[in-house]
Amino acid sequence: MLYFQNWSGGKDSTASIILEHIHGLPQSKIIMSEVMFDKKRNISGELPEHMEWAHNTAIPLFRSWGCEVEILRANKDYLDLFFHIVEKTKIMERKGKLVGFLLGGKCAANRDLKIKPINDFYKNVKDDFIQYVGIAADEQNRLERLQGTNRVSLLKKYGYTEQMAYNLCKSYALLSPIYNFSKRGGCWFCPNVSIKEHAHTKTEYPELWEDLRKLSLCDNLISPYFRYDKTFAEVDKDVDIYLNNLKFEKPQLTLFNN
Repeated sequence: MLYFQNWSGGKDSTASIILEHIHGLPQSKIIMSEVMFDKKRNISGELPEHMEWAHNTAIPLFRSWGCEVEILRANKDYLDLFFHIVEKTKIMERKGKLVGFLLGGKCAANRDLKIKPINDFYKNVKDDFIQYVGIAADEQNRLERLQGTNRVSLLKKYGYTEQMAYNLCKSYALLSPIYNFSKRGGCWFCPNVSIKEHAHTKTEYPELWEDLRKLSLCDNLISPYFRYDKTFAEVDKDVDIYLNNLKFEKPQLTLFNN
């Protein structure tokens, strides 16, 4: 029997690896699927500080525990999806247009760039295997979907809730820096990202934000909306309002603290 850890770098999947190590379970291979924004320029869909932490902190520690780690990437990237020209469609007004920004709740990046490399990897595994997945003991709906599959939650097995997973990662100094400003990981261009997280990208990585602005200027898009029913320009304005409010709030906090 072979064992694999499906690892995103988030607290739950990281805690699963720690639990395997703590309890001396059979050694697994760690699989990470990295969504790419632009493969030609080697720009990840993950925030830079997250991938830096993964490569320089987490993966070296996992390897010191004896784990093999492999990072998977799809053949396509976000720009391939964005600039895809639609030819086959029942809605004729879409024919010949670019797909444009990804739709919230129907994310092609998750399907084509994250899940597909994992599925392709497992198709080539010839022996019986178990997949360890980072689902906490208090995520009942997600746990129910594991029934009848070869996917197993070590967090459920050892009774770890989401908060306990967070604390476990913190005790091993294995919390991704994304948790300094967000409750979740994921792609920085995702339509589900909060305004606070977009503000982080704009201030810390203005070159990435500029890439999105340039995409928003493209013509002939089926989906011009960057975040559900809002265009990039509208989201950009919301981000600026958020950042301006922060500038106002900080002096107020200083005044009250004194």
